Amino acid sequence: MDKSLQESLVKYLERRDEWRRLGGKDHLIMAHHPNSMLLARKHFGSSMLLLADFGRYPVQIANVDKDVIAPYKHVVRRLDAHDSPSFEERRLLVYFQGAIFRKDGGIIRRKVYQLIKDEKDVHFTYGSASSAGIRTASRGMISSKFCLTIAGDTPSSNRLFDAIASHCVPVIISDDIDLPFEDVLDYSKFAVFVQSSDAVKKGYLMKLLRGIKRQKWIQMWERLKKIARHFEYQYPSQAGDAVDMIWQAVHRKICWAHGNGVRRRRNRYRMSQRSLNS
Repeated sequence: MDKSLQESLVKYLERRDEWRRLGGKDHLIMAHHPNSMLLARKHFGSSMLLLADFGRYPVQIANVDKDVIAPYKHVVRRLDAHDSPSFEERRLLVYFQGAIFRKDGGIIRRKVYQLIKDEKDVHFTYGSASSAGIRTASRGMISSKFCLTIAGDTPSSNRLFDAIASHCVPVIISDDIDLPFEDVLDYSKFAVFVQSSDAVKKGYLMKLLRGIKRQKWIQMWERLKKIARHFEYQYPSQAGDAVDMIWQAVHRKICWAHGNGVRRRRNRYRMSQRSLNS
């Protein structure tokens, strides 16, 4: 049925005058899940795509120049800014719960797990997306200062947005990740970027995170509480929420005003280090 529906969609579009006029260049295709439009996507290379990341796309079909990255919907409960636990109330330093053994880029998860799983202030365990697993993750994230976002089967996951919703400073270990709204949001103000090659060095990650001072963490936490609304899907949409931010990103792409995001992507690690040391 999935194959049949995708074939029908392509045939329908190719018959339309609206599609033929520019070969689909003025169309927006929503294909957010990494496996969305798996068969049909080869026909949509001229269109603007709304994606989670570029992990399973050849550059001829999807790339940062024409397409828009949108956030996953977080699955943990969203914290109100007034109820967000403080530095002292977050007893754990580092939190990760999820699938540890993944294919493709997931080898980094396994290596980081082996390096830090026995640290006394670290929670790094297997977890599922069941309702019980989500409740456990929600409690764990709001009890932790830092939440790991490590590449798995694809560069991105909803774990980053769970961390943002929990006001748990994300530690992003995913060299190829593409981030929503990066041309207008400075992620180094509320997240820590770590290169995979550094993360798998013995002692590196824990030394880095333990070295982040209380005041610096509070600055990032305060920023998280302010920007969390940009990753919140709502109906009806409200100014500054995820839906509104996506349409603004589409507008900027149409206007070819995306250079700032490309520069920030290239400079993530330098900006993150500079922010931590400021």
